[in-house]
Amino acid sequence: MLSTANLTIQFGAKPLFEQVSVKFTDGNRYGLIGANGCGKSTLLKMLGGDLEPSAGEVMLQTGLRLGKLKQNQFAYEDERVIDVVMQGHEEMWGAMRERDRIYADPQSTDADYMRAAELESTFAEFGGYDAEARAASLLIAAGIEAAKHTGPMREIAPGFKVRVLLAQALFSRPDVLLLDEPTNNLDIHSIRWLERTLNDYDATMIIISHDRHFLNQVCTHVADLDFQRLKIYPGNYDDFMLASMQARERVEASNAKARDKIADLQEFVRRFSANASKARQATSRKRQLEKIKVEEIRPSSRQNPYIRFEQAKKLYRSAVGADDLCFTYPNADAAVLQHLTFNVEAGERVAIIGPHGAGKTTLMRCLAGELRPTAGRIEWVENAQPGYMPQDPQAEFEVKRDLFEWMSLWTGKADDDMLVRATLGRLLFSGEETKKSVSVLSGGEKGRMIYGKLMLTRPNVLLMDEPTNHMDMETIESLQIALERYAGTLVFVSHDREFVGALATRVLELKPGGALVDFRGTYDEYLTQLGVEP
Repeated sequence: MLSTANLTIQFGAKPLFEQVSVKFTDGNRYGLIGANGCGKSTLLKMLGGDLEPSAGEVMLQTGLRLGKLKQNQFAYEDERVIDVVMQGHEEMWGAMRERDRIYADPQSTDADYMRAAELESTFAEFGGYDAEARAASLLIAAGIEAAKHTGPMREIAPGFKVRVLLAQALFSRPDVLLLDEPTNNLDIHSIRWLERTLNDYDATMIIISHDRHFLNQVCTHVADLDFQRLKIYPGNYDDFMLASMQARERVEASNAKARDKIADLQEFVRRFSANASKARQATSRKRQLEKIKVEEIRPSSRQNPYIRFEQAKKLYRSAVGADDLCFTYPNADAAVLQHLTFNVEAGERVAIIGPHGAGKTTLMRCLAGELRPTAGRIEWVENAQPGYMPQDPQAEFEVKRDLFEWMSLWTGKADDDMLVRATLGRLLFSGEETKKSVSVLSGGEKGRMIYGKLMLTRPNVLLMDEPTNHMDMETIESLQIALERYAGTLVFVSHDREFVGALATRVLELKPGGALVDFRGTYDEYLTQLGVEP
C-alpha cells in the first residue's frame, strides 16, 4: 500500500494542494485526473520520491517495491536496449556495474575483490544471473524483436521506445507502478498493447492520462485532484463523471430544500417574534434556523473553453483529392508515401490513422501545402478554404507579439478589438494574461490559440494533426463538441480513440510500406471489420 498524510506542496504564496491524505490500496489502478496546472505530475513526483513535499509525508509499505515509467524516451540513445530494461532494477544494476568495474581494473586490491564478492551475492539475491533472459522476455512481449535487444536505443522506432521504458519499469516486478502520461506519442495500436499489458499486470498503479478511452479500459478507480484536494471515486472515468455529476445534483437539491426551509422559518420568526402567545414557538424556530446548513459548492478548477468552428463558404461536392501521391524526404532510402489515390467529399470527417512512421503527418503537410509531393498531385476544389493545425505549432509563435496582437492577425478586419477579446475569453485567456508574449505559452495554450485562429478565419476544410496534444480533458471534450457541430469538411490525425470514434465517418489507415486502407464508415465499424473489439 502507498499512502500520504497531510501532504502539502507550495512553490509560491499559494499552495498547489494541501492536506492531502489518501491510501492507494493493493491491486487497484487509479487514474489521477485534474485540470492542467492543478499539480498531478507534482503529486506523482512526490509519491515516487523525486520531490520533497512542503509538509506531510509519503509512506510506502515495508517490503514493497516501487516502479516508475521514465518520461524522456530519448535519454538512452547510445545504450543497449536490454541494458536499458535491466536498469529498472536499480540495486541489481548498481551491484553489477560496480562488480564489473572492479574485475576490469588491473589495479584492484584484495579489499576490492572482497567488495566484489559481496556485490556478487547482492547480484545473485536480486536474480541477476537470469536478468538478461527476463529482460529479453519482457521485450519480446512488448513486440521488440530479439535482433534489436543488443543494439542501441537509437535504432528503436519512436513509438516503441516507450515499450522499452515500460519493460524497464516492470523489470524489478514492482508492487506499485507510477505512470505519467504513458500514452504520449503512442499510436492507436500501441495504446491497445499498453492497455492489455497493464490489465494483465498485478500491481497498484497510479496513472496520469488525458486519454478517456484508456482510463475507461484500465482504471478501477479515479483520483480527482480539484479544489486543492484529492478525492477517490470507485470505477473508471465514465463512472467518475456520472458519480460526480450525481453528487453535485444531490448537494444542489439538498441546498434548495434547505433554503426553502430557511425562508419558511425566517418568515415565521418575523411574523410572530413579537407575539407573546407564540414567542416560545418563534424562539424554537430560531434554534432550528441555526442548525440548518447550506453546503458550499465551490467552482471547480476545471474550465471548459467555448470552441465553435464555422465555414465562410459552403462546399457542395468534392473538397480535395490525391492522385498517385508519392513523397520521399531528401537523402531518405525509401518513400514515406507511395502511390496514394483518394478523394475527400464535402462534409466528410476523415480520420487518418496508422503506426508511427507510416506517414500520417507527412500526408497532412502535403495536403496543407507545406510539402510538395515527389510525384503525383493534390487537387483542391476552386472554393476550398483549408485551415491547418500542425502537430507542432511552434513556428507560428516565434514572432514577438502578445496574445492580443497575435489573435488580431486573423480577424480580417482592422481594429476589431471586441471580436479578438471575445475569442480570447472563450479560450480562457483574459485580463492581463492577454498581454503576455506568445513565446512563453505552454503546449496546451498554443493549441488553444490555434483553435482561435481557425475560429476567426472560418475555413470550410479543417486539417488537424493531433489537435488534442497537450490538452486537458475539458478542452478535448469542448473541441470534440465543436467538431461534431462543424458543418464543413474535417481531415484529422489523432491517437485518442474516444475522439476518433466520436468523429470519424471515414478511416484512412496508412500501413508501413505505403499501402492505404480506405474504409467508409466509423472507427468502431472499422475495428469490427478487422475482428477487433472496439
